[in-house]
Amino acid sequence: QVQLVESGGGLVQTGGSLRLSCAASRRIFGSLTIGWFRQAPGKEREIVAAIRWSGGSTRYSDSFKGRFTISRDNAKNTVYLQMNSLKPEDTAVYYCAASEAAFFTTEVRRYAYWGQGTQVTISS
Repeated sequence: QVQLVESGGGLVQTGGSLRLSCAASRRIFGSLTIGWFRQAPGKEREIVAAIRWSGGSTRYSDSFKGRFTISRDNAKNTVYLQMNSLKPEDTAVYYCAASEAAFFTTEVRRYAYWGQGTQVTISS
């Protein structure tokens, strides 16, 4: 089991940047995938990006390629989401989650451990 705590959300203007952090309660091992998801009011939760702890391979939803970057710090057991060129439609609660699936997955249903979420609001 792993507990995840997100931080770094807030209110920024259109075009601004934010870096979200996801800190794990224990050492993250290679078999885990850490994903960033978001959920806007009235919409389903969607994948933003994910990183395979072992090897560091990444995947992005097409909507965020080029603007968002996921990365990890092994020593700190922390995953980051750097968000640039933010738009009002990026306003949502952002969650990080962990999947123990043996394969790299971005499916919400395969993530068993979730943080409490952090609010990101982009003003126009």
